[in-house]
Amino acid sequence: MSMKKSIDVSENLTVFYNPANRHYAIKAVKHFPIDSIVQVFSAKEYLQQPTYLSVQIDENKHIHLFPEFLQYTNHSCEPNTFFDTQKGEIIAIKKIDKNEEISFFYPSTEWSMSQPFKCFCNSLSCLGMIQGAAHLENNAVINYRFSDYIQKKLYQR
Repeated sequence: MSMKKSIDVSENLTVFYNPANRHYAIKAVKHFPIDSIVQVFSAKEYLQQPTYLSVQIDENKHIHLFPEFLQYTNHSCEPNTFFDTQKGEIIAIKKIDKNEEISFFYPSTEWSMSQPFKCFCNSLSCLGMIQGAAHLENNAVINYRFSDYIQKKLYQR
């Protein structure tokens, strides 16, 4: 399987196109130990409604990410990063090797997604339909780290 030439986007991450699944993704340019900061991010813009590319930070408050290339961070039911929306940091929650794809668990920042989708991460713990944290079973919730806002919503349900 050959890859198109990578597009360098930061000192830590690069975007690449995978012709096998016809998707762009992000991979690590170097090794990241657990709990290290993989990338810092901020809001490019604030929105009141979720979009396909937004990250939820509070009730009716969503952001489009800056730097923009972070939109290519794909979902996995066994993610290797966590988006800390309070600090604006992407944190390694597992050891990440150089050239490993960066992924995060979309419901960790989304209560109810604007575009639910069938997951094809092929992990042993794949949850199938990804719709947001509001739709997770309690036994699945214990396996993930969630943003402060989503933690609060899960506690209240």
